[in-house]
Amino acid sequence: MIEDKELKEYRDLLHPPEEFRDGFGWKSVIGAIFIGFLMMPGSMYLGLVIGTGIGPAARWVTIILFAEVAKRAYTRLNQQEIFVLYYMAGAAMASPFSGLLWHQYLVQSEAARILGLTQHIPSWVAPQPGSESLIQRTFFHRDWLVPILLMVGFELIQAVDHFGLGYALYRLTSDVERLPFPMAPVGALGNMALAESTEKKETGWKWRLFSIGGMVGLCFGAIYVLLPAASGVILNEPVRLLPIPWIELTPVTEDFLPAVATGIQLDLGLLFIGMVLPFWAVMGGAVGFLITLAANPILYRHGILQRWHKGMGTVDTVFANNFDFYMSFGIGIGLAIALIGIVQVFRGLKSDAVAPFRQRLRKLFEPPSGRGDFSIWIAIAIYVGSTLAYVLLCSILVPGFPWIFLVAYGFIYTPFISYVSARMEGITGQFVSLPMVREASFIAASKFFGYHGIGIWYAPIPFHNYGKATVRWREIELTGTSFRSIIKAEILVFPVVMIASLLFSQYIWRLAPIPSSQYPYAQELWHLQALNTLLLQSATLEGYSPFFEALKGHYVLWGLGLGAVVYWILSLLHWPILLIYGIVRGLGQSTPHGIFLEIIGALLGRYYFSKKYGLAWRQYAPVLLAGFSCGMGLMGMLAMGFTLIMRSLGSLAY
Repeated sequence: MIEDKELKEYRDLLHPPEEFRDGFGWKSVIGAIFIGFLMMPGSMYLGLVIGTGIGPAARWVTIILFAEVAKRAYTRLNQQEIFVLYYMAGAAMASPFSGLLWHQYLVQSEAARILGLTQHIPSWVAPQPGSESLIQRTFFHRDWLVPILLMVGFELIQAVDHFGLGYALYRLTSDVERLPFPMAPVGALGNMALAESTEKKETGWKWRLFSIGGMVGLCFGAIYVLLPAASGVILNEPVRLLPIPWIELTPVTEDFLPAVATGIQLDLGLLFIGMVLPFWAVMGGAVGFLITLAANPILYRHGILQRWHKGMGTVDTVFANNFDFYMSFGIGIGLAIALIGIVQVFRGLKSDAVAPFRQRLRKLFEPPSGRGDFSIWIAIAIYVGSTLAYVLLCSILVPGFPWIFLVAYGFIYTPFISYVSARMEGITGQFVSLPMVREASFIAASKFFGYHGIGIWYAPIPFHNYGKATVRWREIELTGTSFRSIIKAEILVFPVVMIASLLFSQYIWRLAPIPSSQYPYAQELWHLQALNTLLLQSATLEGYSPFFEALKGHYVLWGLGLGAVVYWILSLLHWPILLIYGIVRGLGQSTPHGIFLEIIGALLGRYYFSKKYGLAWRQYAPVLLAGFSCGMGLMGMLAMGFTLIMRSLGSLAY
């Protein structure tokens, strides 16, 4: 493994504390209710309007409010209590019933009708078009009973599964192998800033920077979120000083940049994200975008990007390019990155001395005292039990799908890729996944085992990658929070999330159809997402599928070869390895309009702020981003509350 200077800076940001405390108490109970019934609806609303919820912001808003109330009650929140609130807010922002809002759109979508898949979507996913529940826009109908019960069951299994294989791999990679997890401190520093603010002396740098970021977020959010929302309720058309989701430039540049999706996204949060992300990862994204900028016109003139034509906007351009080239090419690039990660992991294992590793292995069964660990055997039992539950449920819902695939997903692929990804997260802070494995196995079941249908695409298969979970456990450790308090928090937050998510999904859906002009991001992007999703699903039906026309093996090999060659060249030149991950992101052919502000943020961070503040800037940037997210979240909550109240009043009969 090549030592990367930038990663080493991230590794040294924080070290584990010597003492761990339980952060769960009556404040957590009140916090869970507050998060579920006040924060979650705001996050759902913003996700439909501007494409990003207030997941991070909800955490900061909750903590600040509770910290201020605690002060006036002559008490304070310690760091562990703050982290439990932070953790619960993150769990609540998942908003599981938002998935049902997507399903109601999917079953009625033009994409499903064009591809002839509407009637193939199972009734346990969403009612078929014509159902009274879809006409009346309500989840409180018998046609939604089975989808809702199944979703609650899936969520319950996932909540328990948090303490299974992900925890076991954390113990192995962090306690036994002593990997540094360079990106985990980034997630813990904002929490520590708010803990600092609850002390008697509020003069620490973390709180000052958080306040600066918060004020910037408030000012920008007032223009970007609050003004369009408030004016849209009062006027026929909302007033948008800054276009949402972006300024569309594709029709302007189509003459000299054919088949290139161009535009600018003016979300200031991207500037702060560019400051936080590793510099070379952002630069790699810029390189990837420049490659597509030069390559797409060439590919178009040679007839490879044949579906693009003048007049297309960003959404249609991206879908056409993906269909013709980038889906296959991206699979090859992803395979190259995954294989490189696997090779690195096994090289690292081979270089470990056998005897020292055996000595360290004892720590798997002897965790640090006071951290709140539970037996590793319990974690393994949870993993086995949840996997078997997935296999059983999937076999019942999709009876024609071969069960041997489900067993292979849960007990072969999942532990393998999770361990590889956990080690890569622990060493480089990068997530590893093998692209299209799930999709390829579905297609193989269709071609060789006689399965035909699209139900398996919606079923709860035991196909997981727990690499990210190891980082979450490391964040908990760095804040000195007892693991037992996290278990209590999960038990508390689950019923609150289920009830609140159902109620507010219903409420937002009744206010206006989703998508519609009231929810501009969903109206702009959901069609593209539906086309990409249903294109894949058509591959497991009998007869012709456009997916096989889009999948081209030689383009996959191009991507695989290019990814391997670029990585080899970077290694020889000793350039930052993060550069190649950024290039892959830039070649991903998702909407590239946010890369410009990210680049500006990265350049400001490296060539101005880093020179002015030195290595301390690595700690400053995440706190600024946390504050900005908080300010944006406050404006989002205000906009959402104003909109819901005014529309509710407008629907009353007088």
